[in-house]
Amino acid sequence: MIQLKNLQKIYEQTVALQDLDLTIRDGEIFGFLGHNGAGKSTTIKCLTSIIEPTTGEILFDNQPLAENRQAIKQRIGYVPDTPDLFLQLSANEYWQLIMAAYELKPAAVAERLQELTDLFDMTDHADETLNSFSHGMRQKVIVIGALLPDPDIWILDEPLQGLDPQAAFDLKELMKNHAKKGKTVIFSTHVLDTAQQLCDDLAILKHGQLLYNGSVADLLAEHPNESLETIYLKMAGRSAEDEQLMSQLTEEPHE
Repeated sequence: MIQLKNLQKIYEQTVALQDLDLTIRDGEIFGFLGHNGAGKSTTIKCLTSIIEPTTGEILFDNQPLAENRQAIKQRIGYVPDTPDLFLQLSANEYWQLIMAAYELKPAAVAERLQELTDLFDMTDHADETLNSFSHGMRQKVIVIGALLPDPDIWILDEPLQGLDPQAAFDLKELMKNHAKKGKTVIFSTHVLDTAQQLCDDLAILKHGQLLYNGSVADLLAEHPNESLETIYLKMAGRSAEDEQLMSQLTEEPHE
């Protein structure tokens, strides 16, 4: 179980997260949903120790992250919000770097690496540099690296972005299977259909504030005869002032 208690992150004068309280249970797929700048990536970067929260606490199985950082990081597989990393390395060199970071022997994960590269059609590209890849191929390399150690906790920031339909389907199936084993998947998305399809629970954020935390089924039950898109836009969409501005921008010009 992962707990976020009164989590706050302030950048100079900007409040990126405001008193966020969440509980993420084992064996579930937990989704962060929100516009750009809502606080999704900030939360994920706090969970993965990339940034420190200004105040608040994060617990993994009742162990404070701040006091057990290295041990907890070894339990996490992380996909960042951009795959444009280590571009001078070949895919194979990047995976070897991941093995070294997790203190894995290549022989111990050779079979899993082969399965993942075959699944994502990257076997024939293992010796090519990331710099030569498309965005989607770079994303596959990073995803394979995150899943290679078979960690208990997957934390994936917009993991489907740039993936082709087959790769996106395969990753979603892997996410479902990981949760069925009693392990944890945390991911962020802008895509409402993906959230509805995958999430057991989700958190909807806007300007760093938590608007909703619960299951998709409960959210839909609270708003009968409305789609998730309609519900989401009512909660996190444009303000009345923004709608008025949008209306002005889309009005036909006077002759």
